[in-house]
Amino acid sequence: MDLSFLTPLLDRTGPWASVYLDTSRATEDAAQRRALIDRAAVNRLGGAGADERTCVAVRDRLAAEPAADSPPGRALFAADGDVALDVPLAVSPPDVAATWAPLPHTAPLLGLLDDAMPRCLVAAVDRTGAELERCDLGRMQPAGAVEAPQWQGRGHRAPPADRYEWHYRHRVEDAWDRTASIIADHLARVWPESGADLLVLAGGARERRAVHDRLPQQLRAVTVEVDGGGRAAGIDRDAFDRQIREAWADHRAGHLDTVLGAFQAGLGRPGEHGTDGAGTETAPGAAAQGVPAVVSAARQHQLAALLVQEGGGDPERPVWIGPSPEHIGVQRADVRAMGVDHPELAPAADALLRAATAAGAEALLVPEASPGPPGGVGAVLRWAA
Repeated sequence: MDLSFLTPLLDRTGPWASVYLDTSRATEDAAQRRALIDRAAVNRLGGAGADERTCVAVRDRLAAEPAADSPPGRALFAADGDVALDVPLAVSPPDVAATWAPLPHTAPLLGLLDDAMPRCLVAAVDRTGAELERCDLGRMQPAGAVEAPQWQGRGHRAPPADRYEWHYRHRVEDAWDRTASIIADHLARVWPESGADLLVLAGGARERRAVHDRLPQQLRAVTVEVDGGGRAAGIDRDAFDRQIREAWADHRAGHLDTVLGAFQAGLGRPGEHGTDGAGTETAPGAAAQGVPAVVSAARQHQLAALLVQEGGGDPERPVWIGPSPEHIGVQRADVRAMGVDHPELAPAADALLRAATAAGAEALLVPEASPGPPGGVGAVLRWAA
């Protein structure tokens, strides 16, 4: 999971209010039920010790939510009378949860955001250009279009049946090659700001492949092609959406395997070398497991991927923290040595997610049955320790 959306939580000191609640409106009494849930969330926040200004800010934000298109759940993070972040959730929280603590309680997001919901940029390609859509939390939104230059349209007339036919056909193919390059260049430009993790190319097989081949190598690594979509009206939308979900599931599984492969290879004994899930040689020491080792790596900005395994006890283990993300230690003296006069305790997962966000690292929730870090906390590092 890309943690960049948590960046607004880095610039403020606590204490923090963190609220998780169900915001679905599937029943007839949804409005009344929501009002009770909102009131319970604010009451629990006040009971946990939150100041009145922050409680009012949370209450007002919940009251301002539109009645339509509500996500299954929401997570709000507020401090000093202001809601700093309001996150729509793909999964409804099982209960109203409200905490008041030195750090935002972000650990539940790993499960409630649910990577099973695609975060894709979809490009439906044909010889006249491409239509773009952004898929987020299962909802499709228009994201612009790429249109071919006007000369492309002339390529659809019947070719002349004379000795110039070969030259005409060659001209049409050259026009399409330039259109494919225009589409690929546009996708490369908009990709960094799209917030997507997977690029999906739809449309005719030949057109998809032409665009795919012209993408930058780094973008090709997160690009897939699917059948069933296009710019023309009348496509089977349900079947197309199903293919996108399947492509996303394959992408998730492959990425998790790659990261876990790098993690296992990085734990090799000194002098040994292994390969990650992509077949790249990995030096032993390029991974850490257990709270002390991962905390030490976080302090040195080594985190590339934070691993939190379901069912482990380490994510709840308290660690000492200070105002900055790198202020983290297993012992209070570790943080005091960094110049923090009054270190505070916080759950390891929350503190490590803050450090991972600041370092530009990703975080992955590892299923309990997968071969992840014993105890529940591990990391792939940017360089060997």
